[in-house]
Amino acid sequence: MPSTNPTTAYRAARDELLAVLDEQDPVRADAARRTFRWPDLGPTFNWATDWFDVVARDNDRVALWIVDGDGGSRTTYAEMAARSDRLAVHLDRWGVRKGDHVLVMLGNQLELWETMLAVIKLGAVILPTSTMLDTADLQDRVDRGAVAHVVTNRGETPKFDGVTGAESRIVIGGDVDGWRSYPTDLGEPAPADEQRPVVTTLTTDPCLVYFTSGTTSKPKMVVHSQTSYPVGHLSTMHWLGLRPGDVHLAISSPGWGKHAWSCFFSPWIAEATVYVYDTPRFDPAGLLARLDQDGVDTFCAPPTAWRMLLQSDLGPKPRVLREVVSAGEPLNPEVIARVQAAWGLTIRDGYGQTETTAIIGNVPGSPVTPGAMGQPLPGVSVVLLDPLTGEPGDEGEVCLDLTERPTNLMSGYLGDPARTDDAMRDGSFHTGDIASRDADGQLTFIGRTDDVFKSSDYKVSPFEVESALLQHPAVAESAVVPAPDDARLNVVKAYVALAAGWEPSAETARAVLGHARTSLPAYARVRRVEFAELPKTISGKIRRVELREREERAVADGVPVAGEWRDEQFPELRSVGRRADDRRS
Repeated sequence: MPSTNPTTAYRAARDELLAVLDEQDPVRADAARRTFRWPDLGPTFNWATDWFDVVARDNDRVALWIVDGDGGSRTTYAEMAARSDRLAVHLDRWGVRKGDHVLVMLGNQLELWETMLAVIKLGAVILPTSTMLDTADLQDRVDRGAVAHVVTNRGETPKFDGVTGAESRIVIGGDVDGWRSYPTDLGEPAPADEQRPVVTTLTTDPCLVYFTSGTTSKPKMVVHSQTSYPVGHLSTMHWLGLRPGDVHLAISSPGWGKHAWSCFFSPWIAEATVYVYDTPRFDPAGLLARLDQDGVDTFCAPPTAWRMLLQSDLGPKPRVLREVVSAGEPLNPEVIARVQAAWGLTIRDGYGQTETTAIIGNVPGSPVTPGAMGQPLPGVSVVLLDPLTGEPGDEGEVCLDLTERPTNLMSGYLGDPARTDDAMRDGSFHTGDIASRDADGQLTFIGRTDDVFKSSDYKVSPFEVESALLQHPAVAESAVVPAPDDARLNVVKAYVALAAGWEPSAETARAVLGHARTSLPAYARVRRVEFAELPKTISGKIRRVELREREERAVADGVPVAGEWRDEQFPELRSVGRRADDRRS
């Protein structure tokens, strides 16, 4: 049993990591990785009441700042605590009970944050859901997620007309037959006799169920406990470099784990402000103006957003911006270099999954190796295991040592004990991602176990090839996959989304293939290129599996891929970038 109450233990762990950030000392950061221990909270904990409500008491600091087409709004910590309390009273009256699964399908709006807090306070389980889903997706989630209640906006309710189950439905923004109307009095003083139900939650009780993005298969349902995300995001706060009073902006859509990382738990753990720039479409110029105008201190964006910002005019560094980070997919070194040249700030990459919080990262003050994910974060023990033999080494699958189970790891996959057992087999949690470790302990992403492939006798990392391609001005984005080949087993095929001003022509293909010849070793050389929009999940991740299957179908059907350019069509490239090891190719 802990010697102090949960809030005190939680605060002590947070302050330990904040002290490391204040020092900006690589030596101290390295020591924190070795000495930090997750707080011992005892048998019961509820982040919304034991942490958020405590720091929110009489706190007029802005907790949530939303900027949108209507001008936006600001809500203080004290207001957010009071609003979520009142909402919890309504939800309780409407039958939301501890353990119930509540599907929350909302955009970046005040109701999202207060609903998540209210549901946590009641001990119910949140199923965050993207507004981009259709009726079939929703039926799947209601069925597999055992959903009892739904909260969404009026404009989304037609999607539920054909959905069976989840008979308890709550709508925001107007009356709809068969739906309860979300309360509009949350900002008013609570009646004297109104009391929020007091619910006790065990640290092991479920808190959230997140659906993965489904890059290779049907989305998995990831269960997080009252501690795995709420406490585990201490590591994410540390990686982001958040401090009390910061204004933090993260480009992330509700419904996905990263939104909880950077737009819910981490900023409020640090007692910072969640800043949301909410526009119908990604607006690089407007975003850059807001970073400066509104005094954003810390900024997190996925690689796709960083690339779009670079295609715009970055301009001078926003006046108070201190930390810039990236996550979601590996960040190419070219992007880091260009932002460094423009702003004098180094984008710090980080790594984690829906199943975890941030587990690897470049932390503030530590040297950054361009292209590397960084080192294991405090409280996390990472091992690289050979996918075939299970032996540890300096290249292999990124795994978490379960000898002392890390707090920031999921409870398991909902309704799928076999998948859970497989992910946590042999005393390790298996991420399915391959990485390498250099002499300084820096970890570099190579690819998904499904994405890395052989060409001749060599292993090809799609990320390495894509990073090289991105250095060419014609390439806005790319996805590299194996194209089956009788002589080499596979050759490297690149699907390329072109930058503005470039045409999908023979001249462009020649330029891209020629660039690949001078930028890559012969075994990783791009031998085929096709210009196309890249298939993505609704969370924005590239679905390379679709492209691999397309290549396999073309071979099986004996039909050349339409729109593909091959290096043999350009004999003039044969003398370009020849290397000593080209004899094998």
